[in-house]
Parts: sequence; structure tokens; C-alpha cells
Amino acid sequence: MIHFMKLRWLYFTLSGLVILPGVVSLVLFGLCPSIDFTGGTELELKIIDKNHNAITEEALKKETEGVLDIREVRMLKNSHVLIKTVPIELAKKDEAVQKLQVANELVEEVRYETVGPVLGRELLVKTLVAVALSAGGIMLYVAYRFKEMRYGVCAVLAMFHDMLVLIGTFSLLGYFLHVEVDVLFVTAVLTILSFSVHDTIVVYDRIRELRRKERGLTYVEMIDTAVTETLSRSLNNSLTIIFMLLALWLLGGETIRWFVFALLIGTITGTYSSTFTAAPLLVIWDSLHSRRKKAK
Repeated sequence: MIHFMKLRWLYFTLSGLVILPGVVSLVLFGLCPSIDFTGGTELELKIIDKNHNAITEEALKKETEGVLDIREVRMLKNSHVLIKTVPIELAKKDEAVQKLQVANELVEEVRYETVGPVLGRELLVKTLVAVALSAGGIMLYVAYRFKEMRYGVCAVLAMFHDMLVLIGTFSLLGYFLHVEVDVLFVTAVLTILSFSVHDTIVVYDRIRELRRKERGLTYVEMIDTAVTETLSRSLNNSLTIIFMLLALWLLGGETIRWFVFALLIGTITGTYSSTFTAAPLLVIWDSLHSRRKKAK
């Protein structure tokens, strides 16, 4: 048996060092939302001008003046340009493309997406509701299955630890690399919440078994034993997922790259938190509970 819980404050310190930059970034910069949340139109084009060069941002705005109310222009690789505007109809988009085709050597439409502002706000509200319902349902279910509220609360706290790491990471990526959060990011967050709790329940279930069998162990010793016995299983399970996600991230398409990256971050933090956050939280809860009993 390895005495993991002796270093519990080190685990919390490491978690704090990872979470703090992301929280600061969230407060200062927030996330970089896609049109899924803000509403608007994204139009990706491949444009080569009369001189056989990629079009410049200034030329693009000049050629679409009066047709597109452009919010942002992003120059991509291989002469691709991403144009973000207020929501526009198909006819307006076609008019802009025709104007560009007249002024340039080559204009190819790659992608066109539009989302209304009402739908964007509705999606944001539904996302927050989904996270709240998931957290509440998980807390109540775990508390019911383990017959103590401490297990449900600690599992959800560990789950929010993983969510803070993930959201903070994407806040930093959004500020420095303009990585946007979209519907796929929401899917990744909800997936990671379930994965985090799954690993935590394995540890908690082993603690419950030891409480029945090993009456001579203290609560901290039971947790140390449970963590020791389940750690290799958790690592082996997580590594198979991590290797698959790494392959997808390196070889998959651009459209799923950041979705896969979110799952990768969540898998790593979920594996860490089930052992080094959820279990130490039980130790602290038990210590506080014992102090209150003595005080009475």
C-alpha cells in the first residue's frame, strides 16, 4: 500500500497551478465563441487575385463593401479566407461571391454557415441547463448508491475540477490562437463529465468494499489501499483512450481537431482527478467531520 493521501495538499497545489491561469484568462478574456452561440454567418472562400496571389484583407473588404457587414476576416492556409459577418441570407452571400469572382482570378466557395442570434442564445441557455442537470443528477445518484452525501459532493467537485481545466485551457487557446468553442466543445464537456465520474466511482466502490471487509483499517488507510489497487486499472484504461485520441488529433480532419483535443485534455484530467482530487476530498471531509464531533 502506498500512502498517497499524505501528499494530498501537493495534489491540490498542482491542481491550483493548472487551473489558476485558465481562471484568470476566463475572467480577463472569456471564451472565443463560434457563431453557434453568438449568431452570424461564416463564409470560407478560396480566393486568388489577378496577380495569382492570395487576396489581402483590405482588398477583400473593399470588394465586398456595401454587400457584407464584415465582423472579422481570418486569412487561412492555401489562399483560404474565413469571413465572419452578421447573419446574411443566401442571396446576399451569392451576391458577395459574384462580386469577388468578377474582381479576382479564382473564387471557390468552401463553406457557408449561418445561425440566427435567437438560436445562438437558446443554445447557450440549453448548454448551461444541461451542465447543471448533469451535475445535480450525478451528485444525487452517487450519493444514493454509496449511502452518503459526501461521495456525491466530492465526485461532483472533482468533476468541476476537470471542467475548469478544460474551459480554462480553451480560454487561453481562444486568446492566443483564436480557437473557438462550438457545439462540439459542448459535446466534449458533457462527455468528459461522465468520464470523470466513471473513474471516480471505481475508486469509491473499492473504498466501500474495504469498509465491509477490512474493519481494522482507518478511513485514510482504506482510501490509500483503494487508490493503490485501482490506479493501474485506471491508467491502463485511460492510456488506451489517450493513444486513440492522439492518433485522431494528429491524423484527423481540421473540423474535429479541437473537439478531439478537448476530449484528450478531459481524459487526462479525469484520470488525475479521480485519484488525486476525489479521494483526497473524502479525507478532508472525514477530517472536518471528526473535528466537529470532537468539538461537540
